[in-house]
Amino acid sequence: MASDGSALVRVLSYNVRSLRDDPHALARVIRACAPDLVLVQEAPRFFRWRKKLARLARAADLVILTGGATAAGPAVLCGLRATVERTEDVLLPLTPGQHRRGFATAVVRFGGARLGVLSCHLSLHQQERYEQAGMLLDRLAGLGVEHAVAGGDLNERPGGRTFGRLTGTLQDCWATAPSGGEHTWTRSGPHSRIDAIFATRGVEVLGCGVPLDLPGVTDPDLRAATDHLPVLATLRVPAG
Repeated sequence: MASDGSALVRVLSYNVRSLRDDPHALARVIRACAPDLVLVQEAPRFFRWRKKLARLARAADLVILTGGATAAGPAVLCGLRATVERTEDVLLPLTPGQHRRGFATAVVRFGGARLGVLSCHLSLHQQERYEQAGMLLDRLAGLGVEHAVAGGDLNERPGGRTFGRLTGTLQDCWATAPSGGEHTWTRSGPHSRIDAIFATRGVEVLGCGVPLDLPGVTDPDLRAATDHLPVLATLRVPAG
């Protein structure tokens, strides 16, 4: 913690594809990133989902904060630096023919710094995705904290309507302080950035991007872990 009460917080956003790939490679990537918070998308949702998510958290030296099946896939893991004030999983309105979506949300403290947290996985359908972005902003505002971070799989590239709706209010951490790689989807062309971390305006973004050159993060592990690449942001959260 800094003398002014602010806190450095490392936030990782990662679509883990329901742990259908190599969970050991996934845990190694997460551990190497040394995150304080992990915003998970596509967490296990069905048979023994809590046990599977707990196994990942344990392997990554983290604990489950909230989410999973109760948020229709998004979840939040955290390290022991975080003090949890409250959590809530939110199910979004279901559009016929589309997948159920939700938010995993929490308010945590790192020393004197309070931070709202939201993990999301937005719709593949353009209009529904745009509406969900509005719900995301409303949900962050409803957390009742000055500083907040949101992240996840947006299913949209920068320049899209949903991306623009979010950046009208929040900082796009990659655009603010790019560090590491940009593209989070590289399994097919075109390579693109469809996963992102956003922060409220008062949060200082020190760096954000795919941790390609971080010690302990290897290309074989990134390829084996899941079909998305992770996004890591280092933030300075003011006290209060």
